[in-house]
Amino acid sequence: MALGQEDDPRDAELDYEPDPDRIDQAVLALLLHGLHDEARAWKTFDWNALDRLHARGLISNPASRAKSVVFTDEGLEAALQAHRELFARKPPKSR
Repeated sequence: MALGQEDDPRDAELDYEPDPDRIDQAVLALLLHGLHDEARAWKTFDWNALDRLHARGLISNPASRAKSVVFTDEGLEAALQAHRELFARKPPKSR
């Protein structure tokens, strides 16, 4: 499920319409966690945050050679819930 693309036909699976402006604002805020050299930012997520998510059992171990992590079932559900709460244009439909 690619959540970063506008007008993605898979958005219907989400039961809400993602608001790109809210997503962009969150990405901009998260980039701040990789701030260094006054105004440069790393393009990856904060390692401490990834380690905490792994410790909570929500993602696979981020300290590997892979460039991605794998959501656990619980982690994927939590990620979808967080995405819905943070980025929906309108309140999600009740389940």
